[in-house]
Amino acid sequence: MATISFDTLLKQSIFSSKISGLSTLRRRPASSAGVTMVMMMAADILSVCVALALALTLGLDRWMGPGETLKDVVVSGTPLPWQLGYLAWFIVSLLMITHHYGLYGHTLTYSTWNEQRKTIQSCFAAGLLLCGAMYMMHNVAISRAVVAYLVCLTTLLFCASRIGWRYLAFRRYERGVDSRNVIVVGVSGMGLALCKQIERNRHLGRVFKGFVEIPGSNAVSQAPPESVIGSIDQLRYLARLHFIDEIIIAECCPASMILGLVDIARECCIEVLVIPGFYDEVTPESPIAYLGEFPVVSIHRRNERAIASLIKRTTDVLLAGMAVLFLLPISIMIALWVKVDSPGPIFYVSERIGKKGRVFRCFKFRTMVINAERLKDSLADQNERKGILFKIKNDPRITRAGGILRKYSLDELPQLLNVLRGEMSLVGPRPPIASEVKQYELEHLRRLEVSPGLTGLWQVRARQDPSFERYVALDLAYVENWSPWLDMKILIRTAEVVMRGTGS
Repeated sequence: MATISFDTLLKQSIFSSKISGLSTLRRRPASSAGVTMVMMMAADILSVCVALALALTLGLDRWMGPGETLKDVVVSGTPLPWQLGYLAWFIVSLLMITHHYGLYGHTLTYSTWNEQRKTIQSCFAAGLLLCGAMYMMHNVAISRAVVAYLVCLTTLLFCASRIGWRYLAFRRYERGVDSRNVIVVGVSGMGLALCKQIERNRHLGRVFKGFVEIPGSNAVSQAPPESVIGSIDQLRYLARLHFIDEIIIAECCPASMILGLVDIARECCIEVLVIPGFYDEVTPESPIAYLGEFPVVSIHRRNERAIASLIKRTTDVLLAGMAVLFLLPISIMIALWVKVDSPGPIFYVSERIGKKGRVFRCFKFRTMVINAERLKDSLADQNERKGILFKIKNDPRITRAGGILRKYSLDELPQLLNVLRGEMSLVGPRPPIASEVKQYELEHLRRLEVSPGLTGLWQVRARQDPSFERYVALDLAYVENWSPWLDMKILIRTAEVVMRGTGS
């Protein structure tokens, strides 16, 4: 019998403990997917309730006698608790079957027709289970027409709901909202096939950023040279530079390299997926998901603080929506004032850099003359800011109306529309222009890891400080420590700043 040395046993023990740590990380549920699933389930339960109301209206007309009401027919025959039990059984069955088919989640893993087919199958399977339960209980009092209407109407509402979810997701992916930036480790045929799958199927919600090579790999490279952005040794730098959300390992590499990659992923909050079969010792019991046609297994899930993010987004929509309605008369008066005060358009629209480096159109009331950008170079020697930022106390380009609007930050009211569109938040770092981002150092890019905001820590603490380092330090402090409570405090402080008229 072969003898195993103590050093070998020790190495195996250390490796096993690290693999055990990966297993623990792997089992942690993806919080954003969980929140999305709960929201979709709530919408589905509401759809069943609407379908039931319509079914009762359509299916009980023939059962009503002279002088009878809908309440009389519903209450008679089967006791109400039993009826509610049947309804609960139908809803639970429907949710479980729908979940089994993978129709709940953050990304759209099926094509439209495939999703509709699975939705119809789920509804009719739940309908059969409902009929089976009624048969087993020998229930003949409940209207079969109502049951048939319930199942058919639920199917129609579910299909419409899935189309609605898909349409909204597509629109958000097109604007770069909620999509994930992906790099593929490995330049073999498997990696190239994954790249094509991502680029051809926008409903997957992924944006391919490039390939990462494995040093010393024996695999023949099949990836175009221009798509290879670096090697795995540069992964930490590449993840920051390209705002990576997901790493997919499509080629076999040493286990020690996987452990180092997971450490980087934990530090940078990145999800790591592998192709099943490459690392069976790491993923013996992991559930298999599908990226288009390819099965993948997660060995590290990112902590996305989904509950706090949901609260932040809900607060943004509610407060921005109310502000738009409440301030509409003031906005109309400001628009007329800007138009009368100086020649040019009412709004100033500029391309800004948002979350993860995505470009969006930022709206403001125009506060400068129409050729302000061309005059900027001639005023460069008067810049009072340090570093990248540009500001002049008595800027000759600002119009008379613009001076008042800037003092009370009223020129930024149109950005409430950017908040409603999901391109900005009420609180966050201010959105920079592309020329500023080109001068950023790698660490400065971290301020682009969250959605830009109407206001932030810098606006309420150091608005008059000319230092770019102070500006970035406050933004990075917000990125590291943001919470709904911190957002609320910043909004309250912003209201005080606006009322005092200490804006730029």
